[in-house]
Amino acid sequence: MAEIKQLEKLATQVRRDIVRMVHAVSSGHPGGSLGCTDFLVALYNNVMVHNPKNFTMDGKNEDVFFLSNGHISPVFYSVLARSGYFPVSELSTFRKLNTRLQGHPTTHEHLPGVRIASGSLGQGMSVAIGAALAKKLNNDKHIVYSLHGDGELQEGQIWEAAMYAAANKVDNYIATIDYNGRQIDGDVEQVLSLGNLKAKFETFGWQVVETTEGNNITKVIEGLKTAQSFIGKGKPIVNIMKTEMGQGVDYMMGTHKWHGSAPNDEQLAIALAQLEETIGDY
Repeated sequence: MAEIKQLEKLATQVRRDIVRMVHAVSSGHPGGSLGCTDFLVALYNNVMVHNPKNFTMDGKNEDVFFLSNGHISPVFYSVLARSGYFPVSELSTFRKLNTRLQGHPTTHEHLPGVRIASGSLGQGMSVAIGAALAKKLNNDKHIVYSLHGDGELQEGQIWEAAMYAAANKVDNYIATIDYNGRQIDGDVEQVLSLGNLKAKFETFGWQVVETTEGNNITKVIEGLKTAQSFIGKGKPIVNIMKTEMGQGVDYMMGTHKWHGSAPNDEQLAIALAQLEETIGDY
């Protein structure tokens, strides 16, 4: 339980980082970042086998993660920094001129922890499948993980990749869907309904795991551990994870409006008052 408490404290601090980063440059995507905080904190600090101090692009002999919905870069950068990939102080350069912390993660800045550019949605699953197949060829028993937005599943390339992964038994791969039901233009159901997502993936030949409380770190870890139990059993694995966009900041929750909007000074103060400083701001 002590470890869970530490992870929860870290998650709160990451949420402070997110709202401060986007506020500082009046630009960025706080909603989905806040919603995925618990997942990425748990993944990097409890679930994945990885080596922040010796980052390599090929990721041999360790688990690797690909962020497909790259617009939630604030949470990705914060978790990477606070997991030891680069100095936490560098978060203050987010979206500034010549920074390594671009609005969407890119690779030519050589930021440790970033293996693909993910500005265009729909591509991360294809890359993750390639990495998973490479691990099989190299007899590397580690796992490949990816994260996707639910609105991102409206991209056709996702479903091409899903067919390919099942047909080729890519069973060392766990894709997680951030299923918050919202995207930049409104509710996913109203923009372009995904229908029965569980049934879709099962029909495509995937093993489905459902995490109904994606903003509860204990439940997130349980969901990922369940997903891990299906590794090596002939099917790619998808973890459909229910979250709340804007989690932790009351006025950002229950709406799509903070998908890509930054808080002003007054709104930042309100958000920080709701998110107690736990480890130390950058």
